Amino acid sequence: MNQIPMTLRGAERLREELNELKTVKRPRIIASIAEAREHGDLKENAEYHAAREEQGFCEGRIQEIEAKLSNAQVIDVTQMPKTGRVIFGATVTVLNLDTDEESTYRIVGDDEADFRQNLISVNSPMARGLVGKEADDVAIIKTPGGDVEYEILKVEYL
Repeated sequence: MNQIPMTLRGAERLREELNELKTVKRPRIIASIAEAREHGDLKENAEYHAAREEQGFCEGRIQEIEAKLSNAQVIDVTQMPKTGRVIFGATVTVLNLDTDEESTYRIVGDDEADFRQNLISVNSPMARGLVGKEADDVAIIKTPGGDVEYEILKVEYL
């Protein structure tokens, strides 16, 4: 399987979720299944079936996280050379040249992306258009509404 780029923070969040699933959620689900079994007939026991379904989702998520962590290429952007270029993990402040709107984004792995928190996936059109550029460069980002020009104001390695 291919290496999955991930920031240090992203890997830590996945490890925390994995720990929560294994130490808190899994034992709670097992207890729910045991309790539901005590109610008798399993064919018509909705609580039992719901707990088993939840167990399936939990085990699937545990496997998914373990696979991602085993294939993760964890990148600590603070240890990277400060070249001024936009790279994976960098925080970029851009100016939309059409609307004069300033935005700041951090380029992260697919699993960490959350547009509401200004975390954009390295595979997004925005990130692909910014990677490799430097401050004062203009990046043309292809959007469904047409090409949008962004001037890169600042590149930080936080």
